[in-house]
Amino acid sequence: MFRLDHETADCLPARNGDPGVMKDTVLIVEDDDDITELVSLYLRRNEFEVLTSSDWKAVDLLQENSIDLVLLDIMLPGPSGFELCQEMRKYTDVPILIMSAKSSESDKILGLGLGADDYVTKPFSPSELVARVKAQLHRYKGLAAKRGRAGSPIRIADLEIDEECFQVSTPRAKVTLSAKEFQILMLMAQNPDRVFQPEDLFLQIWNSPALGDARTVLVHISNLRKKIEPDPSIPQYIVTIRGAGYKFNGEGAERR
Repeated sequence: MFRLDHETADCLPARNGDPGVMKDTVLIVEDDDDITELVSLYLRRNEFEVLTSSDWKAVDLLQENSIDLVLLDIMLPGPSGFELCQEMRKYTDVPILIMSAKSSESDKILGLGLGADDYVTKPFSPSELVARVKAQLHRYKGLAAKRGRAGSPIRIADLEIDEECFQVSTPRAKVTLSAKEFQILMLMAQNPDRVFQPEDLFLQIWNSPALGDARTVLVHISNLRKKIEPDPSIPQYIVTIRGAGYKFNGEGAERR
């Protein structure tokens, strides 16, 4: 039977929140009642509102409520977490953090490829999970605040990146990116022709050393190419510099 690590609710300090402060809301999508209860307890003790689900109703909750972050299990009795992640990305760009007992690299790559921002393997420390939630929200809100101060859109060839509207346009359509995908694209587009190693991108976007997990960056780069490149197999925007990393082709870049 799956168990979290040996932390107990008795170890948690009591908190007296300010009733006038708007709390962030986390949606937990998990079918194990024990895990849901414990994670919910840790989140509430850290001043989060919590909603829970274990099936397609999670998508309705996401659309009907102001959700700030999603904690998503993979092995659910109905739709898989992968299916839910893909569906949720049609409606929101809030951080999605997968928590799963499936620890293979292929599962992590699939989850990130479908738009998840982070992947935590069970068993995990509830306090570490809360720390990851706070980190994801901090970065997401920082990006939102930066969008509010954004200048004119960046236009490169047929690609337009509008930081204020959190929107990317190609001749084919407007493109929906996850928060991490948009952060990577903006960082590279604002530094055209600079070569970034995967470890550099991970450090700047995730704000922590890659520690062997730079594969996450490769997955996000692949997703970006599929969404913005006319031909992802022959990228014209995000170019691979063999043996060095990636750069954004800044030829013709301009601020409108």
